[in-house]
Amino acid sequence: MSPVNPLGEATAYPDEYSPDLLYAIARIDAREALGLDAGLPFHGTDIWNAWELTWLNTNGLPQVATAEIRVPADSVNLVESKSLKLYLGSFAMSRFDTEQGLTDVITRDLTACTGADVYVVIRSPSSPGSARVSRLPGDCIDSLNVACASYEVSPELLSADAQTLVAEDLHSDLLRSLCPVTGQPDIGSVMFSYRGPKIDRAALLRYIVSYRQHQDFHEACVERMFMDIHERCGAEQLTVYARYQRRGGIDINPFRSNFETATPNTRLWRQ
Repeated sequence: MSPVNPLGEATAYPDEYSPDLLYAIARIDAREALGLDAGLPFHGTDIWNAWELTWLNTNGLPQVATAEIRVPADSVNLVESKSLKLYLGSFAMSRFDTEQGLTDVITRDLTACTGADVYVVIRSPSSPGSARVSRLPGDCIDSLNVACASYEVSPELLSADAQTLVAEDLHSDLLRSLCPVTGQPDIGSVMFSYRGPKIDRAALLRYIVSYRQHQDFHEACVERMFMDIHERCGAEQLTVYARYQRRGGIDINPFRSNFETATPNTRLWRQ
Protein backbone atom coordinates (compact mmCIF):
# COMPACT_ATOMS: atom_id res chain seq x y z
CA MET A 1 0.00 0.00 0.00
CA SER A 2 1.11 3.55 -0.64
CA PRO A 3 3.41 4.90 2.13
CA VAL A 4 2.42 8.50 1.31
CA ASN A 5 -1.00 10.02 1.93
CA PRO A 6 -2.07 11.58 -1.42
CA LEU A 7 -4.78 13.76 0.15
CA GLY A 8 -4.06 17.42 -0.47
CA GLU A 9 -1.07 16.66 -2.70
CA ALA A 10 -0.61 17.14 -6.44
CA THR A 11 -1.02 13.63 -7.80
CA ALA A 12 -0.62 11.73 -11.04
CA TYR A 13 -3.61 9.67 -12.22
CA PRO A 14 -2.36 6.22 -13.30
CA ASP A 15 -4.65 4.31 -15.67
CA GLU A 16 -3.02 0.91 -15.25
CA TYR A 17 -3.83 -1.28 -12.25
CA SER A 18 -1.90 0.08 -9.24
CA PRO A 19 -2.78 -1.47 -5.86
CA ASP A 20 0.07 0.44 -4.21
CA LEU A 21 -2.02 3.61 -4.52
CA LEU A 22 -4.21 2.54 -1.60
CA TYR A 23 -3.44 4.40 1.64
CA ALA A 24 -4.62 3.03 4.99
CA ILE A 25 -5.55 5.24 7.95
CA ALA A 26 -5.64 3.60 11.38
CA ARG A 27 -9.02 3.98 13.08
CA ILE A 28 -7.45 3.93 16.54
CA ASP A 29 -6.15 7.50 16.26
CA ALA A 30 -9.61 9.09 16.07
CA ARG A 31 -11.13 6.60 18.49
CA GLU A 32 -8.61 7.25 21.24
CA ALA A 33 -9.75 10.88 21.24
CA LEU A 34 -13.27 9.60 22.02
CA GLY A 35 -12.05 7.29 24.77
CA LEU A 36 -12.70 4.20 22.67
CA ASP A 37 -10.63 1.03 22.68
CA ALA A 38 -11.05 -2.43 21.19
CA GLY A 39 -14.33 -2.94 23.07
CA LEU A 40 -16.46 -0.75 20.82
CA PRO A 41 -19.96 0.23 22.06
CA PHE A 42 -21.32 -0.06 18.53
CA HIS A 43 -21.06 -2.13 15.38
CA GLY A 44 -21.56 -1.07 11.81
CA THR A 45 -20.11 -0.58 8.39
CA ASP A 46 -18.85 2.10 6.04
CA ILE A 47 -20.67 1.99 2.72
CA TRP A 48 -18.75 3.43 -0.20
CA ASN A 49 -20.47 3.93 -3.56
CA ALA A 50 -18.13 4.44 -6.51
CA TRP A 51 -19.98 5.83 -9.51
CA GLU A 52 -17.22 6.11 -12.12
CA LEU A 53 -15.70 2.63 -12.35
CA THR A 54 -14.43 1.70 -15.82
CA TRP A 55 -12.05 -0.92 -17.30
CA LEU A 56 -11.39 -2.81 -20.53
CA ASN A 57 -12.61 -6.24 -21.51
CA THR A 58 -10.28 -8.68 -23.27
CA ASN A 59 -11.10 -7.09 -26.62
CA GLY A 60 -10.07 -3.65 -25.35
CA LEU A 61 -13.67 -2.43 -25.25
CA PRO A 62 -14.37 -0.10 -22.29
CA GLN A 63 -16.80 -1.32 -19.66
CA VAL A 64 -18.62 0.89 -17.14
CA ALA A 65 -20.23 0.10 -13.81
CA THR A 66 -20.76 1.25 -10.25
CA ALA A 67 -19.26 -0.43 -7.20
CA GLU A 68 -20.68 -0.81 -3.72
CA ILE A 69 -17.96 -1.34 -1.13
CA ARG A 70 -18.66 -2.20 2.51
CA VAL A 71 -15.90 -1.92 5.10
CA PRO A 72 -16.65 -3.29 8.61
CA ALA A 73 -16.48 -0.69 11.39
CA ASP A 74 -14.22 -2.99 13.40
CA SER A 75 -11.55 -3.07 10.68
CA VAL A 76 -8.10 -1.94 11.77
CA ASN A 77 -7.93 0.70 9.04
CA LEU A 78 -10.15 2.79 6.85
CA VAL A 79 -9.10 3.71 3.31
CA GLU A 80 -8.17 7.31 2.58
CA SER A 81 -10.74 8.52 0.05
CA LYS A 82 -8.46 10.10 -2.56
CA SER A 83 -6.28 7.00 -2.59
CA LEU A 84 -9.38 4.90 -3.29
CA LYS A 85 -10.34 7.23 -6.13
CA LEU A 86 -6.86 6.93 -7.65
CA TYR A 87 -6.86 3.16 -7.15
CA LEU A 88 -10.21 2.66 -8.85
CA GLY A 89 -9.16 5.03 -11.63
CA SER A 90 -6.12 2.86 -12.29
CA PHE A 91 -8.37 0.19 -13.80
CA ALA A 92 -9.27 2.42 -16.77
CA MET A 93 -6.76 0.81 -19.16
CA SER A 94 -6.54 -2.58 -17.45
CA ARG A 95 -8.08 -5.68 -19.03
CA PHE A 96 -10.20 -8.26 -17.23
CA ASP A 97 -11.78 -11.42 -18.59
CA THR A 98 -14.91 -11.03 -16.47
CA GLU A 99 -16.64 -8.60 -14.16
CA GLN A 100 -16.19 -11.15 -11.37
CA GLY A 101 -12.44 -11.13 -11.98
CA LEU A 102 -12.36 -7.37 -11.34
CA THR A 103 -14.56 -7.78 -8.27
CA ASP A 104 -12.18 -10.37 -6.84
CA VAL A 105 -9.15 -8.11 -7.32
CA ILE A 106 -10.79 -5.10 -5.65
CA THR A 107 -12.03 -7.28 -2.78
CA ARG A 108 -8.57 -8.74 -2.23
CA ASP A 109 -6.79 -5.38 -2.28
CA LEU A 110 -9.24 -3.58 0.02
CA THR A 111 -9.28 -6.48 2.46
CA ALA A 112 -5.49 -6.28 2.66
CA CYS A 113 -5.59 -2.50 3.13
CA THR A 114 -8.25 -2.42 5.86
CA GLY A 115 -7.35 -5.61 7.70
CA ALA A 116 -10.91 -6.96 7.52
CA ASP A 117 -13.14 -8.81 5.06
CA VAL A 118 -14.48 -6.21 2.63
CA TYR A 119 -17.64 -6.78 0.59
CA VAL A 120 -17.61 -5.57 -3.01
CA VAL A 121 -20.34 -5.80 -5.63
CA ILE A 122 -20.09 -4.33 -9.13
CA ARG A 123 -23.26 -3.31 -10.93
CA SER A 124 -23.33 -2.73 -14.68
CA PRO A 125 -26.01 -0.57 -16.36
CA SER A 126 -28.02 -3.73 -17.09
CA SER A 127 -27.91 -4.98 -13.49
CA PRO A 128 -31.29 -5.30 -11.79
CA GLY A 129 -32.02 -3.33 -8.67
CA SER A 130 -30.16 -0.14 -9.56
CA ALA A 131 -30.15 2.33 -6.70
CA ARG A 132 -33.30 4.44 -6.54
CA VAL A 133 -33.46 7.83 -4.88
CA SER A 134 -35.11 7.54 -1.48
CA ARG A 135 -35.29 9.41 1.83
CA LEU A 136 -34.21 8.76 5.37
CA PRO A 137 -36.93 7.49 7.72
CA GLY A 138 -38.62 9.50 10.44
CA ASP A 139 -39.11 13.22 10.99
CA CYS A 140 -36.87 15.83 9.41
CA ILE A 141 -35.95 18.44 12.03
CA ASP A 142 -34.60 21.07 9.63
CA SER A 143 -37.77 23.20 9.66
CA LEU A 144 -37.24 24.10 13.31
CA ASN A 145 -36.54 27.83 13.58
CA VAL A 146 -33.54 27.66 15.89
CA ALA A 147 -30.81 30.21 16.53
CA CYS A 148 -27.33 28.77 15.96
CA ALA A 149 -24.09 30.26 17.24
CA SER A 150 -21.74 27.29 17.62
CA TYR A 151 -19.95 25.91 14.57
CA GLU A 152 -17.38 23.66 16.24
CA VAL A 153 -18.58 20.44 17.83
CA SER A 154 -20.51 21.28 21.00
CA PRO A 155 -21.93 18.17 22.74
CA GLU A 156 -23.07 20.33 25.66
CA LEU A 157 -25.87 21.55 23.38
CA LEU A 158 -27.57 18.15 23.59
CA SER A 159 -30.38 17.51 26.06
CA ALA A 160 -33.15 14.98 26.64
CA ASP A 161 -36.23 14.57 28.84
CA ALA A 162 -35.48 11.67 31.17
CA GLN A 163 -39.16 11.45 32.19
CA THR A 164 -40.38 10.78 28.66
CA LEU A 165 -39.26 7.57 26.97
CA VAL A 166 -39.76 7.27 23.21
CA ALA A 167 -38.77 5.28 20.17
CA GLU A 168 -38.33 7.50 17.13
CA ASP A 169 -36.33 8.25 14.00
CA LEU A 170 -35.07 11.75 13.25
CA HIS A 171 -32.97 13.10 10.41
CA SER A 172 -31.39 16.27 9.03
CA ASP A 173 -29.94 17.36 5.69
CA LEU A 174 -27.83 20.13 7.27
CA LEU A 175 -24.72 18.14 8.12
CA ARG A 176 -21.47 19.77 7.07
CA SER A 177 -17.95 18.98 8.25
CA LEU A 178 -14.47 19.64 6.88
CA CYS A 179 -11.74 17.36 5.59
CA PRO A 180 -9.03 17.26 8.28
CA VAL A 181 -6.26 17.54 5.68
CA THR A 182 -7.50 19.87 2.93
CA GLY A 183 -10.26 21.76 4.75
CA GLN A 184 -12.68 21.02 1.90
CA PRO A 185 -16.34 20.82 2.96
CA ASP A 186 -18.13 17.48 3.21
CA ILE A 187 -21.90 17.87 2.88
CA GLY A 188 -24.43 15.24 3.90
CA SER A 189 -27.50 14.03 5.72
CA VAL A 190 -27.67 12.19 9.03
CA MET A 191 -30.27 9.96 10.68
CA PHE A 192 -30.74 9.06 14.33
CA SER A 193 -32.84 6.06 15.33
CA TYR A 194 -33.07 5.68 19.10
CA ARG A 195 -34.97 4.29 22.07
CA GLY A 196 -34.74 6.16 25.36
CA PRO A 197 -35.27 9.62 26.87
CA LYS A 198 -36.87 11.99 24.37
CA ILE A 199 -34.16 14.06 22.72
CA ASP A 200 -34.77 17.80 22.45
CA ARG A 201 -35.07 18.26 18.68
CA ALA A 202 -33.97 21.90 18.65
CA ALA A 203 -30.92 20.97 20.72
CA LEU A 204 -30.13 18.10 18.35
CA LEU A 205 -30.35 20.40 15.33
CA ARG A 206 -27.98 22.91 16.94
CA TYR A 207 -25.62 20.04 17.70
CA ILE A 208 -25.63 18.88 14.06
CA VAL A 209 -24.94 22.46 12.92
CA SER A 210 -22.00 22.62 15.33
CA TYR A 211 -20.09 20.26 13.01
CA ARG A 212 -20.06 22.96 10.34
CA GLN A 213 -16.42 23.94 10.86
CA HIS A 214 -15.26 20.73 12.52
CA GLN A 215 -12.38 18.95 10.78
CA ASP A 216 -12.56 15.17 10.81
CA PHE A 217 -13.13 12.19 8.55
CA HIS A 218 -16.71 11.09 7.85
CA GLU A 219 -16.36 7.94 9.94
CA ALA A 220 -14.97 9.81 12.96
CA CYS A 221 -17.79 12.39 12.82
CA VAL A 222 -20.43 9.66 12.98
CA GLU A 223 -18.69 7.86 15.84
CA ARG A 224 -18.40 11.12 17.77
CA MET A 225 -22.13 11.73 17.26
CA PHE A 226 -22.91 8.24 18.49
CA MET A 227 -20.84 8.68 21.66
CA ASP A 228 -22.15 12.18 22.44
CA ILE A 229 -25.81 11.22 22.07
CA HIS A 230 -25.38 7.92 23.89
CA GLU A 231 -23.64 9.57 26.84
CA ARG A 232 -25.48 12.90 27.10
CA CYS A 233 -29.01 11.85 26.13
CA GLY A 234 -29.05 8.40 27.69
CA ALA A 235 -30.21 6.63 24.54
CA GLU A 236 -30.22 2.92 25.38
CA GLN A 237 -30.55 1.88 21.76
CA LEU A 238 -29.01 4.11 19.13
CA THR A 239 -28.20 4.19 15.43
CA VAL A 240 -26.38 7.02 13.69
CA TYR A 241 -26.25 6.82 9.91
CA ALA A 242 -24.74 9.56 7.72
CA ARG A 243 -25.05 9.83 3.95
CA TYR A 244 -22.43 12.16 2.50
CA GLN A 245 -22.47 13.57 -1.00
CA ARG A 246 -19.98 12.18 -3.45
CA ARG A 247 -16.57 13.69 -4.04
CA GLY A 248 -14.35 12.39 -6.82
CA GLY A 249 -17.15 10.09 -7.90
CA ILE A 250 -17.40 8.37 -4.49
CA ASP A 251 -19.83 8.87 -1.63
CA ILE A 252 -19.11 7.63 1.91
CA ASN A 253 -21.87 6.54 4.27
CA PRO A 254 -20.92 5.42 7.82
CA PHE A 255 -23.46 3.40 9.83
CA ARG A 256 -23.03 2.84 13.59
CA SER A 257 -25.53 1.12 15.89
CA ASN A 258 -25.77 -0.83 19.12
CA PHE A 259 -29.02 -2.61 18.22
CA GLU A 260 -29.62 -2.69 14.46
CA THR A 261 -27.80 -4.97 12.06
CA ALA A 262 -29.35 -4.21 8.68
CA THR A 263 -27.51 -1.47 6.79
CA PRO A 264 -29.56 -0.23 3.84
CA ASN A 265 -27.69 1.55 1.07
CA THR A 266 -30.27 4.30 0.75
CA ARG A 267 -29.38 6.74 -2.05
CA LEU A 268 -30.61 10.23 -1.17
CA TRP A 269 -31.75 13.13 -3.31
CA ARG A 270 -28.30 14.81 -3.42
CA GLN A 271 -26.41 11.59 -4.12
